[in-house]
Amino acid sequence: MKFPQCVCRIITLYVVAGLFISTTQAQTKQLKRPKNTIGVSSVDIFVSESFDIYEKVYKYDGYVKAKKPLEDEDFNTLESALSDLEGLSDSAPDILGDLEGLSVITHGRATLNMNKAKKALKYSILTAKDLLFGVGKNTKEPQKVNTDTSTPINNNSENESVPSIAAPNVIPSNVSDGLEAYSKYDFVPGDKVLFFEDFSQDFVGDFPSKWNTNASGEVVKFNKIDGNWFEFKPGYNIYYIPDVKNLPEDYTIEFDILTQGISQKTSSTARLNLVISDNDKFDAGSEHYVSASLPFGQFGVFNIRMSNYFNRGGGDINSAIKADIRNEVKNQPHIAISVTKQRYRLWVNQTKYVDIPRFIEELNVLNYIKFHINNFKDGEERVFIRNLKVAEGGVDLRRKLLSEGKISTNGILFDSGSANIQPQSLGIVRQISQVLMQDDTIKLNIIGHTDADGSEADNLKLSKARAEAVKEALKVIYKVSGSRLEAVGKGESEPVDDNSTVAGKAQNRRVEFVKI
Repeated sequence: MKFPQCVCRIITLYVVAGLFISTTQAQTKQLKRPKNTIGVSSVDIFVSESFDIYEKVYKYDGYVKAKKPLEDEDFNTLESALSDLEGLSDSAPDILGDLEGLSVITHGRATLNMNKAKKALKYSILTAKDLLFGVGKNTKEPQKVNTDTSTPINNNSENESVPSIAAPNVIPSNVSDGLEAYSKYDFVPGDKVLFFEDFSQDFVGDFPSKWNTNASGEVVKFNKIDGNWFEFKPGYNIYYIPDVKNLPEDYTIEFDILTQGISQKTSSTARLNLVISDNDKFDAGSEHYVSASLPFGQFGVFNIRMSNYFNRGGGDINSAIKADIRNEVKNQPHIAISVTKQRYRLWVNQTKYVDIPRFIEELNVLNYIKFHINNFKDGEERVFIRNLKVAEGGVDLRRKLLSEGKISTNGILFDSGSANIQPQSLGIVRQISQVLMQDDTIKLNIIGHTDADGSEADNLKLSKARAEAVKEALKVIYKVSGSRLEAVGKGESEPVDDNSTVAGKAQNRRVEFVKI
């Protein structure tokens, strides 16, 4: 019988460490979590996380002996525990080195706590293994996906009355600098905005007007980064629901995340969950929902978890996808999701981690979006979002440009008030480059448009600069000859939507490509 990779790695780790794995016996008496820490962060976290997993599994004590069947929720709990075990196995070798140089007393206390943790994990491994591969033989092996990791970016925060978070790297004047990593990024946002929220119309300290919750949350502003942000509050069974209704079959979801206080002490179970549901109630869903769960733990590599649930009978997918996004979640990542009928894809910055062809098992039943967070320390570890954009999609811009000779998109984003292209916009620019490479006779006019904020003269200048930035990206990153491209700006003169609303402004900030 082939066990999941996480089980095999952990069993190997503890055999090497001298643990003897024998036949599982019901414990009946629960192991006690160590009361005192020793002051070595890696050891204390390892012990704490080991007992967190143990307590998840212990409630199944005696199931194997009694041959008691597992329910769907039991499978989810045990698979989650095995996923967490994998992260602990990655961190254990470093802990052994951390014990060197300690005093005799501290070393003794550390060893005692570590032995208790090992005993708890030994029990967890054996119990989970016997349940999943004995009582629950039909459990699927967790999905494994090869991923790339990004270069770490330092992000330091200060303790001030107004939270201070360092601004992300600013794109330099040379358009290729900082964008090259996104040159193969293939996310293309929808072309019709259904919902856009940057919280600019909400007062700081208020709950945003276009959202609902069963708890609390507030709009905040930082002194070192632009714009308003919405803070999610941790708690039990708390949901944050934007006013999005009647999602189409093809659409995209985008948002930015900002964090504060995420550290090596952040729990492996600290997660942001995005649910697409069949209702707007404060639960996952009535009969149908899908969920993506992003990890924020820092002391090990944890997984993106994907699950679906349809017709009250469960779903076919409950996977744990290997994803080292530890640096990303601390450095203002951009999350992009594309739903094309049954297919579901998810990107964190330029990397696509999820691409499930039949994740949406039934069409036209999922109409609402919900967020919630788990296991963040209240007041210490904080999570904020901004720039939530939901747009109807499904149009291949390449085919439309070839057939109609013109496309308009609001998916090419720029820094506020500037012509700096945001990296996550390059999926569209890449598609335009593919059209130009396919037919070297095509020439394009690139036309920039703005909303009506600011003066007319400034907007005209800005729209021209943004069109030039797109032209430069095509030249420098995708090697398109500049002789085939022209760039002009129209400013605010040709709106396509209402400039008095946030969503209308988002629709008006657009770039057109017209065949010459």
